[in-house]
Amino acid sequence: MDFSQFEKKIEVSFASKKLLKQAFTHRSYINENRTSGLEHNERLEFLGDAVLELIVTDYLFKNYPKHNEGEMTAYRSALVNANTLSEIAVKLGINEYMLLSHGESKDTGRARQYILADAFEALIGAMFVDQGYEVTAKFVSRNLFHLINQIIKEGLWIDAKSLFQEKAQEVVGITPSYVSLREEGPDHDKHFTVGVYLEKTLEAKGDGKSKQEAEQEAARNALKGRKWL
Repeated sequence: MDFSQFEKKIEVSFASKKLLKQAFTHRSYINENRTSGLEHNERLEFLGDAVLELIVTDYLFKNYPKHNEGEMTAYRSALVNANTLSEIAVKLGINEYMLLSHGESKDTGRARQYILADAFEALIGAMFVDQGYEVTAKFVSRNLFHLINQIIKEGLWIDAKSLFQEKAQEVVGITPSYVSLREEGPDHDKHFTVGVYLEKTLEAKGDGKSKQEAEQEAARNALKGRKWL
C-alpha cells in the first residue's frame, strides 16, 4: 500500500510505513487474513486516545485561561467525540486506506463512523511513536483546533442530558427517562443505541460507544427536535 499521497496530505512523513499501515488495520481484517503478518490497530488507538487528550487539554488550558475545569472538560469531550473525529478522518481520506473485512467494508453507517474515529486515534498513536510529541501536536493543531470556536458558538459542549431534563420539567412537567434500545459489538468495541422518552413518547434516539455517550446524543437530538437548543 502506497501512503505517499496520504503523507503529503497530512504533512507528516512516517519513518515506519508498517506502523502507519497498522493504524488503519481493523481487527476484522486480521480475523479474515490470519496469515497476513499484520497487527490490528487497537493498541495504537489506546495510546492515541491518551495522547490526543493530552494535546487538547494542553491547548485548552493555555488558550482559555478564564474558563473553569467543567467547561474545558466539556469542550474537550465535544472536540474528541466520535462524530468530530470521524468527520476529520473522512476529510483526510483515511477511509480509502482502511483494511477491513468484507462485511465491515460494506457498512457505511454509524458503525463506520466509529471505525474511522478509532483509526484517527490509532493514527495519532502511530504518529506519536514514529515522530514524537511535537510533530503530533502540530498535526492535531492543524486538523482539530479550528473547530473549537464553532463548538463553543453552537453550544455543542453543553451537557445535553441535564439541559433536556431542565427544559422538559419546565415546559411539560415531565422528567425524561432513557431506555437502552440496542447493544452491538464485542466487549472491546461496544456500540449502544438509547432512546429518550417523555412518559411513553419516544423523543429521540442516540448512538455512542458507551451508554452515557448515547444518552447525551439522544438528549441533544431531542433538544433539536423540540427546538429547545
